[in-house]
Amino acid sequence: MTTEPARSAIEVRGLTKRYGRHPVLDNVNLDVQPGEVYALTGPNGAGKTSLIRCLTGLAFPTSGTVRLLGRNVHEDGPRARAYLGAVVEAPAKFYPQFTGTQNLAMHARLARMAPSGPNVTRDRIREVLALLELTRMADVRVRAYSLGQRQRLGVAAAMLADPKVLVLDEPTTGLDPLGIGLIHRIVTSLATSGCAVVLSTHHLREIATYAHTVGILSGGRLVDTVNLRARTAAYRFRVDDPTHAAGLLNGLPFVTRTATRTPYALATLSGETYVPDALARLAGAGVRVYEVSPDVFDLYEYYRERVEA
Repeated sequence: MTTEPARSAIEVRGLTKRYGRHPVLDNVNLDVQPGEVYALTGPNGAGKTSLIRCLTGLAFPTSGTVRLLGRNVHEDGPRARAYLGAVVEAPAKFYPQFTGTQNLAMHARLARMAPSGPNVTRDRIREVLALLELTRMADVRVRAYSLGQRQRLGVAAAMLADPKVLVLDEPTTGLDPLGIGLIHRIVTSLATSGCAVVLSTHHLREIATYAHTVGILSGGRLVDTVNLRARTAAYRFRVDDPTHAAGLLNGLPFVTRTATRTPYALATLSGETYVPDALARLAGAGVRVYEVSPDVFDLYEYYRERVEA
């Protein structure tokens, strides 16, 4: 019996978008799996919002395809977007004369007009308002909301139908540190439950703490894809002789890569459980170890090198 390969939640192939002769996206290919947080970053004008508009069906590509859960978003229309939640060009637009609750109710009614549209209850509206810490603002007219509150209301609207694919354009713009932390926790929770999340951001050091993959756009091209999960097994050992220590670690079967950065010997291990074995090898060879800790990948510095190259 053969097992079919897992289907990507989002599959983009050869995506190109031009306005006249000006290309804003050039042959972009990417995959996002269920349960994955994929962060898009790049300089202003790199094409992030254009890509997000194509992902959500709000813009048509010049060529190429976008599939959500196996359906072509530009050919299957509402059926392809049935399990999609999105905030594009945040903050989302709402009717300022109505309350947050009323706006979400109207959003739900409009969504139900489409085939396979969500069946959203009042309880679900209260639930997402509570998740976004907007309960006290639920019956306040949106014209009185701050930028950060409108931003969170947009995320609440995107979450109404319990989406399997969530696309967020700059979701933390205008938020204070507590609001940013709240969005991070919500995104992480959704991914843990199996939702595929794509978000655009400039806040690299923040998203490096919870994103799984980062796509770097520059000049309309996807110039690099960084798998942050593959970067988590690097450790640094502060030792008296980094060069000697790196040589010792390099010979171990669970070490895939070594380097030095005085006063550290750096090693990529097959997993955290091998740290005691690495320490035992160093101590057995007489290397004095003063400290061992994860070597946190500096996404900002890596991004700067790739974009400026």
